[in-house]
Amino acid sequence: MKLLYIFLISMVPLIEQRGAIPIGTIAYNINPFLVFFVSLIGSFVPAPFVYFFFNKILAWMKTIKAFDKFTNFVDKKIQKGAKKIEKYTELGLITFVGIPLPTTGLWTGSAIAAFLGLDFKKSMVCVFLGGVISAAIITAFSVAAPAILGL
Repeated sequence: MKLLYIFLISMVPLIEQRGAIPIGTIAYNINPFLVFFVSLIGSFVPAPFVYFFFNKILAWMKTIKAFDKFTNFVDKKIQKGAKKIEKYTELGLITFVGIPLPTTGLWTGSAIAAFLGLDFKKSMVCVFLGGVISAAIITAFSVAAPAILGL
């Protein structure tokens, strides 16, 4: 049941691996390698859907005034990330997703790839590789932090 929870948390935008891995390794004391793989797969599951539907949903939301603040926020985030990725394309996308900071996960990487019209297959490989890097970094910190802090 706890692994399912880790899987589902890793699918949530903005939380993704950054929340799922520490919960699995620190709070639930589950094997870090298992948590790594479960959260990696969970965070990747939405990526193709985000890629295919992001532009359509955002365009629809822009037609509804109630979503103005949200769509403006999303536009700014995507534009900011897109500038970083356009210059280096695949390597930029891998790096962007691989750095485990807020708004740099698989959801955002997939949305930026869709926004820029990047090739689907290449984008998914890059997003997945970035997810591997991100999950490895977060797992390392989640294992090391309690040891360093003496918990």
